[in-house]
Amino acid sequence: MIYKYRVVLDTLDDVIRDIEVRDDSTLEDLHNSISQAFGFDGTEMSSFYKSDEDWNQGEEYLLFDMSDGQNAIKMMNETTLDSVFSRENTKMIYVYDFFSLWTFYVELADIEEPMDGQDYPNLMFAQGQLPDSPPDKQFEAEKLEEEEEEKNDDIEFENLDDFDFDENWN
Repeated sequence: MIYKYRVVLDTLDDVIRDIEVRDDSTLEDLHNSISQAFGFDGTEMSSFYKSDEDWNQGEEYLLFDMSDGQNAIKMMNETTLDSVFSRENTKMIYVYDFFSLWTFYVELADIEEPMDGQDYPNLMFAQGQLPDSPPDKQFEAEKLEEEEEEKNDDIEFENLDDFDFDENWN
């Protein structure tokens, strides 16, 4: 069977690639197809993450094993597409280059029979250009830090009598 994927860059502009891949291919094969479709060389640290319908990040599948065998991890090259994608489980998040955090939403759009004479993987459709740099990401910890800074910005220290502070404490 052939899995047809829509891969969308997490950005305000529409940057989309539709890719066809054989169902017995691995996540590493899909990684290579996505990185080529978007113009990456494919050598950076990357991961796929299982996702629910709301795109919440779940279980990770790694391109490179950096655990020195100490942890049980799931590898892209050992995971076939048909073992993680189905008509019920259609979404994964793909992160390319952990320093830049290019983030993509990968969705299984259709499952079809292979076409005679067609080579796979196959880039079917491309829309939009990859920006020069990845879109800015704001993580939960950064949001909390900013909120705390905003609260602290409202405090004025000119009148220390309000704070029960002895300026001659030593």
